[in-house]
Amino acid sequence: MPIAKTVRLGRDVMIHHPDLVNLYGCEIGDETKIGAFVEIQKNATIGSLCKISSHTFICEGVAIEDEVFVGHGVMFINDRYPRATAAGGLQTEADWQVIPRRVRKGASIGSGAVIMCGVTIGERALVGAGAVVTHDVPADAVVAGVPARARAQAAR
Repeated sequence: MPIAKTVRLGRDVMIHHPDLVNLYGCEIGDETKIGAFVEIQKNATIGSLCKISSHTFICEGVAIEDEVFVGHGVMFINDRYPRATAAGGLQTEADWQVIPRRVRKGASIGSGAVIMCGVTIGERALVGAGAVVTHDVPADAVVAGVPARARAQAAR
């Protein structure tokens, strides 16, 4: 799995196992850490001082701001109505539209969470492990469950 020449890496980006990631056409900010078995697709951006844990999939159209934590095995979804074929043949990029997602500064996403397309996760919000985020998450909110819903905040 490569780190393509089309990837723009910031200063002091740490990729623990460069042979075990698939990065292409993306931008990664300064001092961000990328774990093993991570895929980051074209037109995705990762800010500075982020941690992207192993086995995470960040697809086209995802914008992650600075100081964001993404746990192990987080999946970003970029198609509301996925299909293998269109008009009798395999789908191509022309057959679907990228629906952007944004993760605001300082947010944290727990392991195994699924982030649907069109969703914004607010600043410093916390998404619980295994949550399925189908709607925007306000700044400083704590959400968990399937689908993700607001939870009482614990003392920090």
